[in-house]
Amino acid sequence: MELPVTSPVSSSRRTPYRIETKKLSYRLRGDISEFNWFCCGRTSPNTDTNSRYILEDVHFEAKPGEITAIAGPSGAGKTTLLEVLAGVVPQSRVSGCVFVNDRPMVARHFRRISGYVTQDDALFPLLTVEETLLYSARLRLRGGISEAIIRVRQLLKELGLDHVAGSRIGRISGGEKRRVSIGVDLVHDPAILLIDEPTSGLDSASALHVIMLLKSMVVNQGKTIVLTIHQPGFRILELFGKILLLSSGTVLHHGSFQVLEERLKLAGHCIPKHVNVLEFAIDVIESLVLQKSTTPDNQLFLIDKDQDNNNKEEKMHNLVMITPNSDSHFADETKNMGYPNSQLEEILILAQRFCNNIFRTKQLFAARMLQAVLAGFVLGTIFMNANNDSSKQVTLQTRVGFFAFTLTFLLSTTTEGLPIFLQERRILMRETSRGAYRVLSYVMANTLVFLPFLLTVALLYTTPVYWLVGLRKDLDGFLYFSLVVWLVVLMSNSLVACFSALVPNFIMGTSLIAGLMGSFFLFSGYFITKKNIPRYWIFMHYLSLFKYPFECFMINEYGGDKGRQRCLQSVGDVCILYGDEFLRQQDVEQSMKWTNLGVMLGFIFGYRVLCFLILWYRCYRTRN
Repeated sequence: MELPVTSPVSSSRRTPYRIETKKLSYRLRGDISEFNWFCCGRTSPNTDTNSRYILEDVHFEAKPGEITAIAGPSGAGKTTLLEVLAGVVPQSRVSGCVFVNDRPMVARHFRRISGYVTQDDALFPLLTVEETLLYSARLRLRGGISEAIIRVRQLLKELGLDHVAGSRIGRISGGEKRRVSIGVDLVHDPAILLIDEPTSGLDSASALHVIMLLKSMVVNQGKTIVLTIHQPGFRILELFGKILLLSSGTVLHHGSFQVLEERLKLAGHCIPKHVNVLEFAIDVIESLVLQKSTTPDNQLFLIDKDQDNNNKEEKMHNLVMITPNSDSHFADETKNMGYPNSQLEEILILAQRFCNNIFRTKQLFAARMLQAVLAGFVLGTIFMNANNDSSKQVTLQTRVGFFAFTLTFLLSTTTEGLPIFLQERRILMRETSRGAYRVLSYVMANTLVFLPFLLTVALLYTTPVYWLVGLRKDLDGFLYFSLVVWLVVLMSNSLVACFSALVPNFIMGTSLIAGLMGSFFLFSGYFITKKNIPRYWIFMHYLSLFKYPFECFMINEYGGDKGRQRCLQSVGDVCILYGDEFLRQQDVEQSMKWTNLGVMLGFIFGYRVLCFLILWYRCYRTRN
């Protein structure tokens, strides 16, 4: 069968890697997972009769230069085994051993030299195919953007994606999207590639193309490829080197398809001509399980042992040749496990990627801008008649109500970033676990991108509403009002970023944020003054995101020298309430004008730091 041509890599420069597991088990007890790590050769602990094994005593080997397929019915433990091999499942949660070239696997190092493609395509739908690969290459390769461009052009040709290089991920076919996912983990040219269900959801032609691509890599580049698969067709089956057949976490077969066919015949089965060996084996897997439980091991595995004996001398020779070289090479690779880019370069790359996602999200960018402009004009026209009211008492109440509604509108409409944050988090967890960049770089890039974006939103809102409502007609008053609005939306955005790092999904996030915003508004001092708030709830008053900008709005409007001369209430021709007296009634001091801004900056910084700590802890748990 003709295979797609890839750019060969010199075998003298590529270190081959052999993966092997011994007595690998992964057990669930009741509804709670219990995991232990035991060195091979130690006695396993006593297990409860209610324990359920996802993997049980799995012996497995994957060699360079061939595709090893893990097959079995649904629930057989295929994906779990692949996650263990990829270092996704912490080693402390598994009993048994995983070896890489006869050395115990160190997960955080192994993830740097391998690629792991999950079944779900974690890609940004608004980026193009070329951009997706280019950002991945820039984050994972040394040598700058020129080196990344060369690698991406090579990958596009290898993956057969030249014709869709400028198309967005959300508009390409399933097979093309699957190849992009594989390409994302191929940009750093890993020697080991682990793929979960590469043909899932694809038509037969697309599935064959993907597997042929993988076959060309093991033939031309000597990669070690392990994948899971359900029921492949005849042509796909021919491209596999070995098959590991699982059932309920136990190994029923590990070897070639010829040996599997002999075992089926030994069990008394006759394989129909129109059904391939693996498909038939899965269909009659219960009989293979029964055969394994009733047939002596020395008879059941006779064929495999004969085959192993024939290749024993060659295998031992290969191990002798591989191990010394690969140990030193692996040590060289893991010795300097620094990040490919400096922190500044990481921030610039991530900020550019985040900008592309924001500007191409019409619901977030255009609609948010339009919303700010319309809200400014609508609110301005609603509250503009307050200045013409003959009653100054009504004017005061209306003006304070306008401040309160402005804060309610600004703080309740900035949750649009939550779905983007949640989508970014999935990709962040994957990329940081592979050592692509630092979590701090992501948080800083995210913050820097939203600064000008939210400044634009703030100005589009304040420009019409400030002058239409007829607030203090001074340029410094307008600039201060705009600054407060900008800090308000930044506070809200930081709060959303913090909760996006904490909550599991969008529904939980919106529910918690809405409840918290309502609590902040309740304790802001608008509905109930500070002195009337119960002592045991007073902490909420100081934590409220409404309190500080609300006071800033009132100080800006009624404070200063003009506030002392501004009459807010009068009886006949006698003024009974000036601006400075009103502020004193509200327990607001003129000095709070700038200290409140400092507190708001503290909230912005604090929520961002908390977001970083949560994300760092999540990524740390993933890495370790």
